[in-house]
Amino acid sequence: MRLPIQILAPLFVLFFSLPGSLRADDWPQWLGPQHDSVWRETGILAKFPTNGPSIRWRTPIGAGYSGPAVAAGRVYVMDRLLAKDANNPANPFERGIIRGTERVLCLDEATGRILWQHEYDCPYTISYPAGPRATPVVRDGKVYTLGAEGTLLCLDTRDGRVIWSHDYKKDYGIVTPMWGFSANPLLDGQRLICVVGGTNTTAVAFDKDDGHEIWHALSSKEPGYCAPAIFSAGGKRQLIVWHPQAVNSLNPDTGEVYWSEPCNIRSGMTIPTPRKLDDFLYLTCFYNGSLMLRLDPAKPAATVVWQSKKVSEMDTDALHCTMNTPFLEDGHIYGVCSYGQLRCLKADTGERLWETLQATTPDGKKMRWANAFLVKNGDRFFLFNEKGDLIIAHLSPQGYDEISRAHLLKPTNTAAGRDVLWSHPAFANRHIYARNDQEIIAADLSAP
Repeated sequence: MRLPIQILAPLFVLFFSLPGSLRADDWPQWLGPQHDSVWRETGILAKFPTNGPSIRWRTPIGAGYSGPAVAAGRVYVMDRLLAKDANNPANPFERGIIRGTERVLCLDEATGRILWQHEYDCPYTISYPAGPRATPVVRDGKVYTLGAEGTLLCLDTRDGRVIWSHDYKKDYGIVTPMWGFSANPLLDGQRLICVVGGTNTTAVAFDKDDGHEIWHALSSKEPGYCAPAIFSAGGKRQLIVWHPQAVNSLNPDTGEVYWSEPCNIRSGMTIPTPRKLDDFLYLTCFYNGSLMLRLDPAKPAATVVWQSKKVSEMDTDALHCTMNTPFLEDGHIYGVCSYGQLRCLKADTGERLWETLQATTPDGKKMRWANAFLVKNGDRFFLFNEKGDLIIAHLSPQGYDEISRAHLLKPTNTAAGRDVLWSHPAFANRHIYARNDQEIIAADLSAP
């Protein structure tokens, strides 16, 4: 029997509006598919059920700050296992030699079952020694990982076989930074671009397939912890590398330096990823605060528009982010300041419009390094805070408007005398993938 068009048309619309036809994406690297903290999937819930989102699976893992990456039906994450007779110090700032191993884990995205693991000996000499920091990068059958002591690996996604590797300390004579090697590698075409450190090797590009060095550039007293980023401006693709002595623009193909803007970042705390909005390039850090540059539209060059006048994490102006990468849109900046204040600034002047502690601290009191990670989805944000709460909220120049909140994971690390969770989650397949020092979970965020 042939159905009339009056019936077929609505059925056709219904079919293509079903969840299976909605947009679904992977999260194969730091800050997502386009490296911009935007989750572009559709079919996402408007608010959480009374008991929170359903947990699809839980898998026990070791400790670490490394966020997960999700690609082609698999989840990749790094962790650390202490040696049987080893313990982390009670004071996380204390440094010594702590024996243990780092692991790269590959899990089945549907079930959380560990498909393979690559484990290697890795004594730690760092402050806050919970585990690895960097998020894996996945593309074309390879996963690239960076350990806290500078072990750079390229592994086969099928079985974890090592394709190539580098040791920053052995290969480049670099001393491990106080908080370990943390700058997420950036995959750009044939190049895996890394912040290594040292003289003429602060930025190094490796061939993604065999690991040979393509170019090296820049010198610094210490590498800092900031992931490199690539933006187009002045008719060129510009690689932005921010280390504690300067923010730099390079040709990502050759390592040629286009421009440098000197800075002197206290305690080497270049951490948040630089963000671009129109012709603005924005950087922020814990002590020194904000720096806003204007990128020349005609050539690779930059000038200072405004910057924080106070080098203080307590008496702040503008925005002093610790580990939160801010979000810029519609002429405004949203980010978490040094004591947990979620703030909104005018991008062109740095003027503060509002601040709130509602998203970060449980009792509305300022807390040193209190944090939430910001990811945009549609017209709202998902904020994952250090207490393990996932929040849906609208952020606008008018203020913070919380829509829904659910507790996903308990904080299992310690900082400033409290329990914290400082690992950036991944959003893919209409799920959130989040970890603490004991487990990694997948929680369903699809609309009913």
